[in-house]
Amino acid sequence: MQIEKKDIRAVSKEQLREFFVTSGDKAFRGNQVYEWLWSKGAHSFEDMTNISIETRAMLESNFVINHIKVDTMQRSEDGTVKNAVRLHDGLVVESVLIPTNTRTTACVSSQVGCSLDCSFCATAKLKRMRNLEPGEIYDQVIAIDKESLLYHNHPLSNIVFMGMGEPLMNYNNMMKAIDMITSPEGLGMSPKRIMVSTSGVPKMIKKLADDDVKFKLAVSLHSGIDEIRARIMPFSANFPLADLRESLEYWYKKTKSKISYEYVVWKDINDNQESIDALVKFCKYVPCKVNLIEYNPIDDGEFQQASEEATNAYIRALEANSIVVKVRRSRGKDIDAACGQLANKEA
Repeated sequence: MQIEKKDIRAVSKEQLREFFVTSGDKAFRGNQVYEWLWSKGAHSFEDMTNISIETRAMLESNFVINHIKVDTMQRSEDGTVKNAVRLHDGLVVESVLIPTNTRTTACVSSQVGCSLDCSFCATAKLKRMRNLEPGEIYDQVIAIDKESLLYHNHPLSNIVFMGMGEPLMNYNNMMKAIDMITSPEGLGMSPKRIMVSTSGVPKMIKKLADDDVKFKLAVSLHSGIDEIRARIMPFSANFPLADLRESLEYWYKKTKSKISYEYVVWKDINDNQESIDALVKFCKYVPCKVNLIEYNPIDDGEFQQASEEATNAYIRALEANSIVVKVRRSRGKDIDAACGQLANKEA
């Protein structure tokens, strides 16, 4: 019977060192392999050129490296790049490179499909098949960093967890991936350049605060009225705005980090004065900024972009209350948009 090999990137450096000692080798060999896996991004054991052929063969017989593969890549006229990323088991997720004049941002996925049921999101129409492993999240970033260098002549500057899936529903793997992204042994990126976006799971937002994370937090809000929010995001009926507010107040008390609210204005859904007033009120609970996002429709259904006039009414109300607001225009309109929602996002 064939024994299933373990993904070597699920093994810690200490465990690798112990593996080599147990195999009659020196512990430092584990350090070498670890560096190849993370800092150098080796795709196979054959890539590890400063390790003997015999040692590479031993690794091959005990482990696998479950690397992603960029299956197809689409480049937009505005410089946006969308990757269809094939995983080792044949499943596919999406990641996106979003350029501006001053930076390039990687939008990465955290799950295959999604655990939640946001009515406006294409990914929500897919059942959640599994969580991504830390290495699979990390690989998306590595691939986009290479594309940033190739197409925009500078390394990746920011990361947003706004692709497929709800990051806080894959908490441990997300955190391990961020640990490697920010580690000197990985990419060495500042956590301040990373933003994790959640649909709003109060218990997990509090856990983020308790874990003293240094990255930024965004919340897909879309309404400050429970009934409307439950229509847009049915799962939120279990997480009323009062609970979300409490978790965000807890977050700010512990981290002193402002919240970013992601907010789409839809025609005949939240393009009215009551919704504007509710958002302004909700924004006063915790220091924040609001990103009004231009919607990229996934079909001809009920979710359609509101008028420019409605968006401007939000802007006037927010600015009148000294709340920072930005409008994020849709990017990559000439390619299929990830999650039906590809906006110009910055961490």
